[in-house]
Parts: sequence; C-alpha cells; structure tokens
Amino acid sequence: MLILQSDDFNRSCIATVIGVVLTSNINLAKAPGNVILTKKQTGLPKESVANISQIITVDKDYFTEKVGTLKNNLLKQVEEGIRLILCL
Repeated sequence: MLILQSDDFNRSCIATVIGVVLTSNINLAKAPGNVILTKKQTGLPKESVANISQIITVDKDYFTEKVGTLKNNLLKQVEEGIRLILCL
C-alpha cells in the first residue's frame, strides 16, 4: 500500500491510514491515473503499480515497517492520478 495521508495524520491518534493499493501486475500501469513504480526508484522488492482507483483505509496495526519512498516526480504523478480519479 502506498500511504497518501500526511505525516501529521500518520503520527496522530487516528488509528487508520489512507492509501492506494500497490500491485505487481504491471499491465495495470496502462489504466488511466495509475503509476508504475520501479524497484530502483522506490526500494520496493518488485516492480509495482500504484492502482490509483483503489483508494483504501487500513488500520495502522497492519503495518510493521516502511518499505520504500517516492521521489517528488513519482509523488506528483500519483497526485495527478488522484486528481483525475476524483475529478479534483
């Protein structure tokens, strides 16, 4: 999962986080708004796709460790995808 909410909310007493589903199905990169995430760019164990149409809320207890990070250019693509999917 790619966490979308701000660090302030992540550190708050709110027990959930908002994010988008990550998948290793690279074919989904063709879908509007989705973003390809390479191992080299992110530190993820596999080439992945941020499936922007699957925005989910998950309990913080589900997470045990941070796996990778996004550079600003990828974060900008994710933001553009979210704007597209939500008509913002």
